[in-house]
Amino acid sequence: MKTITPVVEKHYQLILWMLPKIANFPKDQRFLLADRIEGILLDILELLIDAVYSKNKREILIKVNLKLDFLRFMMRITKDMKYINLKSYDFFCQSTIEVGRMVGGWLKSSVL
Repeated sequence: MKTITPVVEKHYQLILWMLPKIANFPKDQRFLLADRIEGILLDILELLIDAVYSKNKREILIKVNLKLDFLRFMMRITKDMKYINLKSYDFFCQSTIEVGRMVGGWLKSSVL
């Protein structure tokens, strides 16, 4: 097993923080919005781990950025629907900005 990169660890911590939040969504949204958000979170984790082991990181990291953008919109919906409070949404935004910056830096370094 390779060393866990800081971006993988940061995203992993975001998943641990988010899972209890989305578990508290209204019952009618648990199978739609909550499942979709969980799937995106896990897809991003899988892609980040793939990038650790891959020689062609660029293509994978671009997919991570796209999924992060989609996740941001999904969480914006949850905030607007009042399934999470503003403080939680702010924490989520700060965390995804940091993950995005880390992915961006990794992407730039993989071009060299």
